[in-house]
Amino acid sequence: MKLLSPALIAVCAAVAIFVSLPISAEADGLSKPTGRVILVVSGEIGNTNAGDKAEFDRAQLEALDPGVIETSTPWTEGVQRFEGFPIKALLDAVGATGTSVRATAINDYAVTMPIDDLVGAGGFVAIRHNGEPMKIRERGPLWIIFPYDTDSRLTGDDFLNWSIWQLKSLEIQ
Repeated sequence: MKLLSPALIAVCAAVAIFVSLPISAEADGLSKPTGRVILVVSGEIGNTNAGDKAEFDRAQLEALDPGVIETSTPWTEGVQRFEGFPIKALLDAVGATGTSVRATAINDYAVTMPIDDLVGAGGFVAIRHNGEPMKIRERGPLWIIFPYDTDSRLTGDDFLNWSIWQLKSLEIQ
């Protein structure tokens, strides 16, 4: 019986470790969506999964730093429960480097917001409303909201205009 040299054993061990590591199709850490795409992020971003864009399905978005905001809104009655994620988590995930974001809705309504103001005010992307996935006819599938009850400036014109529902895309500028 012939014994393997220590050098050959080390090489075999290194190869075994390497081939057992998970392989990612995307070097930047963004996986490709497996479900229907509901949000596309483009512009000044460093992490993509679809050419020069980042596409997200519902499951990917629900996994982004999940959180809850309970607040009243000018468009609903009483305090509502919104589940989703801070807009900052999405901006970090795509490696956003711009200073503003242009948000566009399904009906092509669009608004441009300074990223510092959006993040600083607690901008939040709601994906569920009172425990239910948001549907298009109910301001879904995504709605940018703010914790309106925490600061009166959040009910001013800028923030109300930035509260875009039926969100379909973000362009980082």
